[in-house]
Amino acid sequence: MPGTNLGADELVLRTAVGDGPSGGAAGANKLWLPLWSGEVINAYDEYNMFENLIMNKSLSGGFSYEFPVTGTVALKPAWDAGVELVGGDSSSTTFKINLDKRPMAAHFETDNVDLLVTQWDYRSELARQAGLTLANTRDKQIISTLIGACVAAPLASDPRGIVVADYPAPAVVDTSTSAIGLAVSGCSETVALAILQSIENYLVHMQEKNFPINDVHCVVPPKVFQVIRALGIPKASNQFTQNPLFTAGQAYGGAGPAGFVGMNGMTDYLDYMGVKICKSNHIPRTDLTAASIGEAKYNLTCNTVNIFGIIFQKEAVAGLSLMGMKVDTVQDVRRNTQFTVASMLKGTGIMRPELCQILVGTTSAATADASGEIDERSELNTLFGASTLTGQYAVTS
Repeated sequence: MPGTNLGADELVLRTAVGDGPSGGAAGANKLWLPLWSGEVINAYDEYNMFENLIMNKSLSGGFSYEFPVTGTVALKPAWDAGVELVGGDSSSTTFKINLDKRPMAAHFETDNVDLLVTQWDYRSELARQAGLTLANTRDKQIISTLIGACVAAPLASDPRGIVVADYPAPAVVDTSTSAIGLAVSGCSETVALAILQSIENYLVHMQEKNFPINDVHCVVPPKVFQVIRALGIPKASNQFTQNPLFTAGQAYGGAGPAGFVGMNGMTDYLDYMGVKICKSNHIPRTDLTAASIGEAKYNLTCNTVNIFGIIFQKEAVAGLSLMGMKVDTVQDVRRNTQFTVASMLKGTGIMRPELCQILVGTTSAATADASGEIDERSELNTLFGASTLTGQYAVTS
């Protein structure tokens, strides 16, 4: 009856397995979708890494979000009589970030929905896989956008007064000509030290250009992370006088945990001069145009140069979400199955590429300049096919 409380025997729970996938007349099986969708959302939040490292906005409607861009204040060092002041460039401009045109979806089909309701081990594995698949795809999209920010061409007329010379050039940390991926998988201590030097140079560059230094991260592949963490640990009999850098060595103030403490989780990080060094197994080394991870702007050709990492700040890239995750399920009578989809509509855009720097190595497959190194943003822009970034980094009136 309307307005009356439900009794315990009237709750929408499955009362008998024999009711079948339709759930019976009492509406059994209706708890399957919210039960499973909550577990998918939990898995997505657990496995996703990069959304917390960039700016994020959640939309309840529409398809874009505009971030304001502040103009500049002009200076007249010697204001003579009769000289008119124009007031600087205080025009109202914005960075406009759009949602992707189509959502991403993780999906599966089962012929026994009873297992999904009654067997947590079975249901949780599907929820884990769905959340992991969506989280991995989203991480790859964000990393691809960060790479694009590292090589994006400067704005023709930046309202903030930022010019080409203000953008950090790619940092070459390995000058060998190893094949793609081999240099990264065989990272040496020399390269690891060069990465730490690049972090120092990045911080100095930010200070010299009066750029902010907030929440700086350096993301590297797991192998590179492991080598950085093991810096100073003796590898030969003539190295026993070395002091570990990131393994609680007193000579460096105990910069990391003791050597017997494992840092094998993907969320573990090291601190170096205020910069968090993180690991990710999603830094691309392949041609993403052949294995699409979304719209064309994400699908860069990253199989032409070894990428050892990315240094960036939270304001460099922005991400959008439209009303979180959507989960649907439908019974297919023709196939006698239950089809379930978890989908998300996201968007990503470049905000402040002057806060991004990529760490690369020269490879025999790359087209270097006269110096033999890939050390210019324009060179990498061409190699990565970043012309797809056109229109992704621009201001609007």
